[in-house]
Amino acid sequence: MDKTDPDYHMNEPKMEKDYSESVTALLPEVEQLASGGQIPQALEKLHALEKKTRSAGDLASTSQLLVRIVSVCGDSSSWALLEQEVAAMTKKHGQLKQAIAKMVQSAMEYVDKTPDEQTRVELIEALRTVTEGKIHVEVERARLTRMRVAIYEQKGQIKEACDTLQEVQVETYGSMDKREKTDFILEQMRLCLAKRDYIRLAIISHKINPKYFQTEGTEDLKLRFYELMIQYDLHEENYLEVCRHYKQVYETKGIKDDTAKWPAVLQNMVLYLVLSPYGNEQSDMLHRVQKEDHNLEKLELCAQLAKGFTTMELTRWPAVESIYGGEFRKTDVFSAQTEDGNKRWMALRDRVIEHNIRVIAKYYTRASTLRLTELLDLSSDDVERFLSKAVVDGTIYARIDRPAGVVNFAKPSDSEEQLNGWASDVSKLLGLVEKTTHLIAKEEIVNKIARAI
Repeated sequence: MDKTDPDYHMNEPKMEKDYSESVTALLPEVEQLASGGQIPQALEKLHALEKKTRSAGDLASTSQLLVRIVSVCGDSSSWALLEQEVAAMTKKHGQLKQAIAKMVQSAMEYVDKTPDEQTRVELIEALRTVTEGKIHVEVERARLTRMRVAIYEQKGQIKEACDTLQEVQVETYGSMDKREKTDFILEQMRLCLAKRDYIRLAIISHKINPKYFQTEGTEDLKLRFYELMIQYDLHEENYLEVCRHYKQVYETKGIKDDTAKWPAVLQNMVLYLVLSPYGNEQSDMLHRVQKEDHNLEKLELCAQLAKGFTTMELTRWPAVESIYGGEFRKTDVFSAQTEDGNKRWMALRDRVIEHNIRVIAKYYTRASTLRLTELLDLSSDDVERFLSKAVVDGTIYARIDRPAGVVNFAKPSDSEEQLNGWASDVSKLLGLVEKTTHLIAKEEIVNKIARAI
């Protein structure tokens, strides 16, 4: 918004006259008229004095009168009249911004007092229209929008709820408390997830700085945020990110200190870390979790699985299936009852095979395809497929000689490496020659001295 816009600043005109005594004298009279059902007469008196207080710049008196106008309409259940009055008062020439804010806040209190849903929606929409584009009531508009969205959601209109909530860009609101702002953004993320709008969810998630969760009293928001991010990254099958999210949850004080909660979180963290494609970061994190987290020792199967991936030894898939299948297939990660669980179980099989290929590449320079099929428990076609993937990913070097049925894991050195190797060998040879010459000369001198004596 342009800073030249009069709505940008909350500076009010200087008060020329104090009408507080007039307001105090008028209110009992208005109360009497309103209680007698004479709503138009009560509003007429309030309008007359409101015009004077507004012209004089008396903020306190104007605010008091506007709030009283709202209460007269609201207490008499004149909902249509309330909407009209609020709209009319905000359009008055020279209306004080803070007075409008207090009037809107007062009107919001009557939203829950409406007799039916239709009346509630009409009042909310009327107040949202009044507050649209006005910086001094941006927080009130955001709260009204959440009320409207809640009604949409109750009726199962997820798309409308999500679209309505996206209209409000709370990250630009300077007057909103940071906790409320974060809560609002989390609600936007939740509705995007419910709508399955994963692209927008990812965009909105960047509006929250995870460092904010280090502030005391934000633990509930932190857990909500990472729960949503876990669901998003599971959809994207980005298991390393899922592991990171679980790590953040695990390191939360309320989780780590609760013996009933941390085992499940730590187990999920390790399982998704093992499921992540091999890389420097994944390998480093796996080693650190295994060595530094002593709680892992209390989860025997998880500790064994992590050790199997950090030890350069072959891990046969049939053995893995028999040892871990009975327990892990009951978890949400590898559930045998869901399509995603079965998919992740097969992904674990792929990770075991990839680990075995790295082990073989380390200890073998050449191996026959037949021997590899025995070591990896795969068909020759599958061996070739996994080897090709490992080579493309850059985790190993391999060349397959199909006619000979041989796989070569030794990486040939290029001409530069050969020259460097030869130069190094020649340098070592010259060093040995020089050392030998020195020792011979030393021996000759010793012998000459011995003969002279």
